[in-house]
Amino acid sequence: MPDTLRRLRIPVRVPLDNRPLGLWQSLAAMRQNILGIVPEVATRLPILSGKTGKRWHMVMDPDLIGLMLRDRLDQYPKSLVTKTLLRPAIGDSLFIAEGAEWRWQRRTAAPAFSHRHVTALGPIMTDAAERCATRVAAAQGPVNMLDEMITTTFDVIGEVTFSGKDAIDQTAIHDAIEEYMTEAGRVSLFDILGAPAWVPRPGRAFASQTMRETRRLADRAIDARRQEGPRDTPDLLDLLMAGADPETGQRMSTAELRDNLLTFIVAGHETTALSLSWALYLVAFDQEVQDRARAEAQEALQGRAAEAGDLPNLPYIRAILDEALRLYPPAGMVSRTAMANDMLGDTEILSGDTVMIPIYALHRSHLLWDDPDAFDPDRFLDRRAIQRFAYLPFGDGPRICIGASFALQEAVLILATLLSRFRFTSVPGRAPDPVMILTLRPEGGVWLTAEPA
Repeated sequence: MPDTLRRLRIPVRVPLDNRPLGLWQSLAAMRQNILGIVPEVATRLPILSGKTGKRWHMVMDPDLIGLMLRDRLDQYPKSLVTKTLLRPAIGDSLFIAEGAEWRWQRRTAAPAFSHRHVTALGPIMTDAAERCATRVAAAQGPVNMLDEMITTTFDVIGEVTFSGKDAIDQTAIHDAIEEYMTEAGRVSLFDILGAPAWVPRPGRAFASQTMRETRRLADRAIDARRQEGPRDTPDLLDLLMAGADPETGQRMSTAELRDNLLTFIVAGHETTALSLSWALYLVAFDQEVQDRARAEAQEALQGRAAEAGDLPNLPYIRAILDEALRLYPPAGMVSRTAMANDMLGDTEILSGDTVMIPIYALHRSHLLWDDPDAFDPDRFLDRRAIQRFAYLPFGDGPRICIGASFALQEAVLILATLLSRFRFTSVPGRAPDPVMILTLRPEGGVWLTAEPA
């Protein structure tokens, strides 16, 4: 099919419009799909401002985003809404902490995510990919690949964080996180109005109780590991326990270890599972792309599951994942609270304003991307052509996701293994719906038919 005709076929997207939303409309939209508050014009402007309860700004200009995420980091901390939503689940971990507290935790955790350690985790990812392929091969009829990817990535993160099935009830942790994301992740009117965190949010209390029990389970597992000592092959818990801030020598307490491990579990399996699910939807949507990717994978793998050493030989599969992350970024929007008066370009920012980066709109900006709604992995084969701060699946600047290389390695190995063995086709009438509560999920699942390649 000629490229011009292929581009006429657009994969599913969030229907953005230009209705002016009042307070109640914004609340309703955010509880159903946070991206519903993003107007279509945000894909055609560098910055947009308004007031809905509080003053807000949406920033889509890469240079202005660079000012926020790199040059004026401490002036734009994570918003109070973000912290209120996530603190009951992940405490004051790297994702929540600010300033000096964040810096020492980042310095302490960074060595655990070095290239050497991430590569050493490759066999865990390879084994999980092989088990996933076995399950898909045994399936009768269409398969919900969202469920499969959640299972597969949780297999990986569970082994990487608390190795050994007897260390902790990984299923209980998984279920508690899923419940919290579903029940507590929706923004309330109190959040929009800027009410303090101690004001009760309906529907969030019960889910928070479940997470408190989960945190106690994790604490016991950490204390038990202190008594046992590290494993012969260290997992992430061992590496963090052995780590110390190179500037001060400070080590993480049990609470700090637990909060960061739970953060890595949430981020390390949820975002990777979503990226893989969307990538599989897209290759089923475009069979020409899938055929090209399969040829690359089969040549590199020769029938075996993908390993870390195969990564240099899988550039097109990596490009497919990059394009999936552009079209469906797991964190479709991030928000910051301005701590002081500022100017972003010609826009005045007042202390206390909410400053959002609608990553979903940024990634589909008509000012930054050719055919922004089209699925075109080729745009990522030359990384130098991508403007910095125009593509933010893992954030950027000093607070770029510490586990980005881990997630990308895992995703490439799993996707390459599956594409080398199966031909995926869409199930008519079962297209997913992009809905973001805390993350951008394919509502309804990713239902595909998998046939031997």
